[in-house]
Amino acid sequence: MSYKSFYSAFCLTGALFMLTACNTSNTTNSSETNNALVRIPTPQFNADSAYLYTQKQVDFGPRIPNSAAHAQCASYLSSELTRLGATVIVQEAELRAFDNTLIKAKNIIGQFNPEKNNRLLLFAHWDTRPFADNDPDHSNYNKPIDGANDGASGVGVLLEIARNIGLAGHNMGIDIIFFDAEDYGQASHLNMPYMEDSWCLGSQYWAQNPHKKDYSARYGILLDMAGAKNALFYKEMNSMQFAPQLNKRIWDTANRLGYGNQFIYENGGHITDDHVYVNKYRRIPCVDIIQHDPTTNSSFGSYWHTLDDTMENVDRGTMKAVGQTVMEVIYSEE
Repeated sequence: MSYKSFYSAFCLTGALFMLTACNTSNTTNSSETNNALVRIPTPQFNADSAYLYTQKQVDFGPRIPNSAAHAQCASYLSSELTRLGATVIVQEAELRAFDNTLIKAKNIIGQFNPEKNNRLLLFAHWDTRPFADNDPDHSNYNKPIDGANDGASGVGVLLEIARNIGLAGHNMGIDIIFFDAEDYGQASHLNMPYMEDSWCLGSQYWAQNPHKKDYSARYGILLDMAGAKNALFYKEMNSMQFAPQLNKRIWDTANRLGYGNQFIYENGGHITDDHVYVNKYRRIPCVDIIQHDPTTNSSFGSYWHTLDDTMENVDRGTMKAVGQTVMEVIYSEE
């Protein structure tokens, strides 16, 4: 082979090598681009769907622990989360109530993308109050309540969010937990000394015995009384202590979406709710989106813990405001 032929062959080989190297580099970059997470647009929250999820729970009757309605609703919630695409765990525990009743509690946990470590937590309580101890008629004190807003509405909103996650997907792990025995706290009409931590028994248990060892989440959002007509949501003060930046972000998001008439930039009270124990035992920063009514003695709606907590108090517009806000927050995560 002459020098010229050798040189030509060398140049051709070099050119092929460079072309191959360039193609390999392009393939690698393309692969890396394809593997990058693409932001999923925020789905549209369907208030009619959330309302029907709420109605379905109320149709079982008061969901008091140890009752038939409680067992039937637990089965419905776990099967519905499964149908919507979640991996479901029903955490069962025997818990002692303030009056020494042994409660057979069920925390219902729906996991989306359970293999992912980077997680968000959404939660509400699904049980109802055994006592209408805030009813204006004292003869109703020992009667159970329907809990349409106080319990069912928050669960209804989260089921609709679960439906959207199942359809659209999400880049992070999402856990939706329905806590039990939140509303079996000390009855105000009974002459008993004050008992610390008699409320939120299900979340207290889970927070100390999570479904996954060393469970953690970036943050948690609690929905409680999330569906009443003309409900106002002030900034709950424990939430401001636990997660001030998340609290601001939620309220800013709600106002940007046009729900500023319900998400008010004013401080509410310190509420002992499930988020307190999730923060206390799991150190997860949590915000409680909970109705605040400054015109009532309880600071909640007039229906609260009365026989009037029925579907007549539940409003699709309020559920839309809460649900769309929460979805916009979680779908803006990266």
